[in-house]
Amino acid sequence: MDLLGERWALLVVRELMWGPRRFSDLRSALPGLSANVLTQRLEGLEAAGVLLRRKLPPPAASQVYELTEWGYESEPIFQALGRWAVRSPAHDPAMPFSASSLMLSLRTMFDPEKADGFAARLGFVVGDQNFLAHVADGRIEIAAEAPDTADVVLAAEPPVIAGAVYGNVPLAALEAEGALTVTGDRAVAERFVLLFALPPKAEAKLAAAAPE
Repeated sequence: MDLLGERWALLVVRELMWGPRRFSDLRSALPGLSANVLTQRLEGLEAAGVLLRRKLPPPAASQVYELTEWGYESEPIFQALGRWAVRSPAHDPAMPFSASSLMLSLRTMFDPEKADGFAARLGFVVGDQNFLAHVADGRIEIAAEAPDTADVVLAAEPPVIAGAVYGNVPLAALEAEGALTVTGDRAVAERFVLLFALPPKAEAKLAAAAPE
């Protein structure tokens, strides 16, 4: 907690889990975070060795922030917190969240047994971010890269894709609403959204006091 316990610090690290981001990218992904506080968090995380900053070569020539190798090792922390947090009786799945959150949740909630015999590449276009997921041998790998080799590409905002994966909303219904675009092998997409399972909700009552 001394390293990541400051408000917004964990969320900044989460947004960097998929590769380098500009200051403006982080502000966009975390709309409740002021520029001043973001600057403080970035400086603190850099001083702690969790991230570093570097300047991209021309023609980009912009400054980006990225996790160190040690910083990337924090992913299991987010997965454990994610599994724990969605069990909250008060968890609101309608709350806005970022593309980074969505992709981390897919890696966290993937069920190998449901993926038995399934192998495919799926692309995601989420806002201005691209991701490529590869499912094979009961495992899922996701990278922030163009979905050029994907069997099917899903384009939508994070809550829409989450609705299909975790809320059992039919892809056809989301397409009819104009919220989702499916390009490629529809059968692959239909099977993919069934490969995930959320943990059960915790009981919303106090534990009984231990007898004296």
